[in-house]
Amino acid sequence: MMGHQPPPQPSLFYTGFNLDQRIRKNHPLRKIDNLIDFEFIYQEVRDKYGSNGNISVAPPIILKLMLLLVLYNVRSERELMGTLPERLDWLWFLGYNLDSKIPNHSVLSKARKKWGVETFKSFFERIVWQCVEVGLVDGKKIFVDSSLIDADASNNSVVDTHSLKKHLKKGYPELEKRLSDREEDPPTAGKSTQEVNQRYVSTTDPEASIVKRGTPRLGYQTHRAVDPVAEIITAIEVTPGHVNEAHRMISLLDTHQENTRVQADTIVADSKYGTIQNLLACKDRGVAPHMPTLRKKHANSSSREGIFPDHCFAYQEETNTYRCPAGKTLIPRTVNKKRQSRDYKAARKDCTACVLRPQCTRSKTGRTVKRHLRHDDLIEMLAVTESSPSQKDIKTRQHLMERSFANGKPYEFDRARWRGLWRVGIQEYLTAAIQNIQKLIKYGKSPLKQGAKAMLIAQSKKGTSLLPAPFLIPVRAEEKGLWKANLQEQ
Repeated sequence: MMGHQPPPQPSLFYTGFNLDQRIRKNHPLRKIDNLIDFEFIYQEVRDKYGSNGNISVAPPIILKLMLLLVLYNVRSERELMGTLPERLDWLWFLGYNLDSKIPNHSVLSKARKKWGVETFKSFFERIVWQCVEVGLVDGKKIFVDSSLIDADASNNSVVDTHSLKKHLKKGYPELEKRLSDREEDPPTAGKSTQEVNQRYVSTTDPEASIVKRGTPRLGYQTHRAVDPVAEIITAIEVTPGHVNEAHRMISLLDTHQENTRVQADTIVADSKYGTIQNLLACKDRGVAPHMPTLRKKHANSSSREGIFPDHCFAYQEETNTYRCPAGKTLIPRTVNKKRQSRDYKAARKDCTACVLRPQCTRSKTGRTVKRHLRHDDLIEMLAVTESSPSQKDIKTRQHLMERSFANGKPYEFDRARWRGLWRVGIQEYLTAAIQNIQKLIKYGKSPLKQGAKAMLIAQSKKGTSLLPAPFLIPVRAEEKGLWKANLQEQ
């Protein structure tokens, strides 16, 4: 006999209703609530609030709402608040009941402005340190790379600043200040890119820059450092899109050390980071640079095809000169202080009459050989970049970094939710924190089970990273069921 559902009639009272029982035991938000302490935010933002006036929404709730916004890739704060009453799991995560008052969507934008990017940076750093405590970070080797973030602005909003006053009145002072700031900054990209971003700006998002990779578009750039053990993001930085990523390598090294309290001894990157300045900086810091070099990349370019490379010129240490393949002497000429190099050149008449000239140079003034003032240190670092461990790490880097950015795609890390550099920074800190939390959920409770331990030992025999001895002894923490490690005092 077929049954029929009676017309719905709401109950007046729900005496036996328990919201906690409605959330399944393995729900991701339940795991996050067990692993992450959100109460720290009270102390973090204490100075951001006054002592009288209206009572605000509790800071932990605001932080959780921001996390939900990115974790579930909700399009806007308005949609988040509209969906909140329909989601029992979100209500439970926030500590709300069915009849709790839902905050206005403007609470989140006001909190972002009041708290600033440093608060969300602190949240990301706490997650990184929690990953260190449970043994998911070795810290001795890091992989670095960058990726573009599309700005929340149309290309149609770009105007020529040479005639900016014709298009803007109110916004002109802000854009003029941006231009003056850029003039004070050292060039961080190719000359043409720098000139383009000094002349053309977006009236919608003045801090976004024009990026010419494929189709020109407005964007920002996120720079990441990733530890290879569990692919934890240990350091991030957000810049305008035109910034040369090679100039951010050292700051990522410093941030990694601050966040993990471990100094990296190896850094792995692609050829964009393989500049002379970075190689010598690694030498000064005792860091092994595992990366292709720009010098090698340019040596294989079509413009250098059929031309003698620099190593065909023999350096004569006694006389501080070079001898070319034709036997002529190149003497020291000028010193380039910016590049920290000295130019060696042969007499013009020798180059003009040389039978090897077509294989040596296409310059009308003859061949010039540049020697860095720290040539010996540079040669030592170049040898490291071409070593067998370096080549192995370079191959690993491509897949590891691509996987790190791919894991951020579900949260649309590559599309700016808001406008302005500091707001995009908040988005990236939240995205990276969520990616690390996912690793904590997966490995944080028992990171070194027999299978994982065997895998790490196998990796160490192959010369890749191995967790140091202090990380191999997980102990149960008293609060929130967190696993912590017996770390030696550093």
